Amino acid sequence: MTSTVQTTGTTEVVKRPGRWLALSVLVLAVLLVAVDATVLGLATPYISEDLKPSGTQLLWIGDVYSFVIAGLLVSMGSLGDRIGRKRILLVGASAFGLISVLNAYATTPELMIAARALLGVAGATLMPATLALIRNLFPDPRERSLAVGIWGATASAGTAIGPIVGGFLLEHFWWGSVFLINLPVMAALVVIGAKLLPESRNPNPGPWDLPSVLLSLVGMIAVVYGVKEAASHGVTPLALTVGVLGAVALYGFVRRQLALPVPLLDMHLFRNRGFSGAVLADLLTILGLSGLVFFLSQYLQLVQGRRPLEAGLAELPAAIGAVAAGLLAGRAARRYSVRVVVSGGLAAIGIALAALTQLHTSTGYPLLGASLLVVGLGAGFSFTVTADVILSSVPKEQAGSASAVSETAYELGAALGIAALGSIVTGVYRGFDSPAGTPAAAHESLGGAVESAATLPEHTAEALLTSAREAFIDGLSLAAGVGAAVLLAASVAAWFLLRGRKLA
Repeated sequence: MTSTVQTTGTTEVVKRPGRWLALSVLVLAVLLVAVDATVLGLATPYISEDLKPSGTQLLWIGDVYSFVIAGLLVSMGSLGDRIGRKRILLVGASAFGLISVLNAYATTPELMIAARALLGVAGATLMPATLALIRNLFPDPRERSLAVGIWGATASAGTAIGPIVGGFLLEHFWWGSVFLINLPVMAALVVIGAKLLPESRNPNPGPWDLPSVLLSLVGMIAVVYGVKEAASHGVTPLALTVGVLGAVALYGFVRRQLALPVPLLDMHLFRNRGFSGAVLADLLTILGLSGLVFFLSQYLQLVQGRRPLEAGLAELPAAIGAVAAGLLAGRAARRYSVRVVVSGGLAAIGIALAALTQLHTSTGYPLLGASLLVVGLGAGFSFTVTADVILSSVPKEQAGSASAVSETAYELGAALGIAALGSIVTGVYRGFDSPAGTPAAAHESLGGAVESAATLPEHTAEALLTSAREAFIDGLSLAAGVGAAVLLAASVAAWFLLRGRKLA
């Protein structure tokens, strides 16, 4: 089989044979991560009932994965550039599947948190490698836009498949089964990927600098932990100390990168306004969305009384919108402009989140479904185009590092969003008025209130659940309002930062 050569002006673009089949393997990895991220929200009430975590432990179960993955993405992306992106993808996928078993059989909140952290280590190898391999598989800009769109659409499809499959499993099996669905996907990825994926790496990578790895890991985790503590308990000495430690570590990381002859991350990438604007847009978008999404499944199940499968199906419009928009985003950005598509997408999400501030106990599905559809459309357009901008802004030798920066913004935004917006929900919730004799666990989480109500007399239980659900909705509405403000601000920032940016 020979390669296809396309000439554009004076540039020859060599099209690798089998590239679309290889892409199908890469999207399996994306599917693996997306499914895992979404099923956790559905399983949270069951984990809460079985493992009995405190409210703080429940937040850690939700966000420690993002903490660790955010701290390691740059390091793992750079490692893939050095040892081979195919190799690190296959090793990471194998580890991801095996550690999923540990998640499934966790018996205490502490073990569950540790298992989620280890899953973050494995997950940090996957996403940068997939985007970097796309950059090398598809040198033609138009094909690359479509490939990135398919990549993003698969991630969105995973967010739909995860709740539906997870909901089915939760109705028929125990909560650990939602993690075991990773195993067949991992097995297919490793077996097929070993044969189809081409290896690629930076031909002159330089050494993998361990001090840089440690500074990045410590800095990211400490900063996010400091924000989480400040959002939960105010600016305490602990939160301030840890946050400052993280900031110092990140400052040391940046200084070290600027001094190294071959850095782990080329800081000069951020001089490109399009690159910086795309990264900032991703971070703010996920920050505004993630805290709300984390609690939405609890709203559908514990407030509106939907079964897990029904709750998963209720979230389907977001994924449908994201898949459709992701496949059209590259064409739209070329017809109009990058900043019109990205800013418009972010503004649409902001407006949809503003609509969700009107949620109450008996909110009808049309408002919720329409809002989720708009969120999906906006995210599909925005994320696909920003990923394309980030990939096309760097030489292919640095694709792993650039992809890692993109994914770091995504995961850091998720961690900060769950920490900040999740703490808003939890803070508002904890203060609700409860009947005499209510166990303390009822104030830790809505799942705790539901469990506590089962042990109380009917009249007291009904009063407890009514008060707890109203407080939860108040917190959720406030978080949606903050998220809407963040998304609208991100839309304005993207409009200025992406001015003049075009896709090739």
